[in-house]
Amino acid sequence: MGGEMWAWNLAKGLGLGLAIAAPVGPIGLLCIRRSLTQGQWMGLATGLGAATADGFYGGIAAFGLTALSDLLVNQAHWLGLVGGLFLCYLGITTLRSKPAAEAAPLSSRGLLGAYGSTFLLTLTNPATILSFIVIFAGLGLVNPEQDWLSSLVIVIGVFLGSALWWVCLSWGVTFFRQRLTLSRLIWLNRLAGAAIFGFGLAALAWGR
Repeated sequence: MGGEMWAWNLAKGLGLGLAIAAPVGPIGLLCIRRSLTQGQWMGLATGLGAATADGFYGGIAAFGLTALSDLLVNQAHWLGLVGGLFLCYLGITTLRSKPAAEAAPLSSRGLLGAYGSTFLLTLTNPATILSFIVIFAGLGLVNPEQDWLSSLVIVIGVFLGSALWWVCLSWGVTFFRQRLTLSRLIWLNRLAGAAIFGFGLAALAWGR
């Protein structure tokens, strides 16, 4: 694979990763809230969990793993129910939580928990795998004659593009923390919790 093709595939992956990560959904709300209440590193760990799942699904689409993609699509109902219940739980805990006056100290357990929760949430979202399959097929990125290195570069690009968005979001919103009073943080918790709970209900309804 020539240098120009390598760069082009990486650019396509970056663009796809950014496009899929940027729309604000439950993961975006979690990233924003955790960045404001627990610090930018917790927000970044939250986003990187989603970026890893994006890379995983991008790999399934890029490498044409039909059997695995069919399995995930066939289990979309149960995946949606699990993800919906988890979102409802996160929404309720967010509604009931009290904002801290300052960001909590970092711990490996806390960072791993933030990363793992959004990784699982993104994996259990049937729309994610469907989006990757449709986009890759629509853009002609699924090519049986394409070598594995080309596919790998695209997948790396997807992860980096998604991760770039979460870096910008988690570090960007922390600049607004100093403008937020305790009462505003309380309302942020309530709004974010209600919205996340709403996303959970929507996922449960979609999975029925």
